[in-house]
Amino acid sequence: MANLEDVSNEDLFAEFLRRMKCATKGEKRIILIGPPGCGKGTQSPFIKEEYCLCHLATGDMLREAVAKQTKLGLEAKQAMEAGQLVSDDLVVGIINDALKRPACAKGFVLDGFPRTVVQAEKLSAMLAKHGQEINNVFNFDIPDSVLEERITGRWVHLASGRSYHSKFAPPKVAGIDDVTGEPLVQRKDDNVEVLRKRLDAFHTQTVPVIEYYTEKHKVTTLEANAPTSEVSRQIERALGF
Repeated sequence: MANLEDVSNEDLFAEFLRRMKCATKGEKRIILIGPPGCGKGTQSPFIKEEYCLCHLATGDMLREAVAKQTKLGLEAKQAMEAGQLVSDDLVVGIINDALKRPACAKGFVLDGFPRTVVQAEKLSAMLAKHGQEINNVFNFDIPDSVLEERITGRWVHLASGRSYHSKFAPPKVAGIDDVTGEPLVQRKDDNVEVLRKRLDAFHTQTVPVIEYYTEKHKVTTLEANAPTSEVSRQIERALGF
């Protein structure tokens, strides 16, 4: 834990103002569902900040639990080193631990989980033990053909994480980072073959999750092919702000 004596007055005051703003916010537990490249990663920081939620990305949480050598992290590491999938119960347990953080007091925005109906059921059971439930599920609806164009046109500067798109956000010089002048690369997963496999998995495993939450009247379908600002407005309308 950081020593508060070492935190600047400016940072302390900014955090105080943030907490004062958040005190008036209602609790929200939100799930983002959509195929790769649909825009979840763009909208999750906006939702997190606007509604004072913690952002739970299961991949990041697993890596953090392993790095911190928590009980569940050690179990996850053991499974991964044995070439096994991390169990649904273990992932739900890691989410449960994360919800104890002060940053999650107002709720969370969950990205990357659940991917199957079984996972959704386990998540619901865990929340029910705390007297909680999922409030909103946002379905990022977008044609596969658009995703193919989005994904295959992505270029990144590995050192900084800056990303470009050959059509929608091209660098000033093709293949070159605007800031450093260093070469851009395409990630090995950003190709049509990998994308189609991931889309097949999404349609087979995750679309039933949308149906699961639709039956519970939790789903808002977003027109994810709209401009980023319009997608944000769709989310604001659904949350009643």
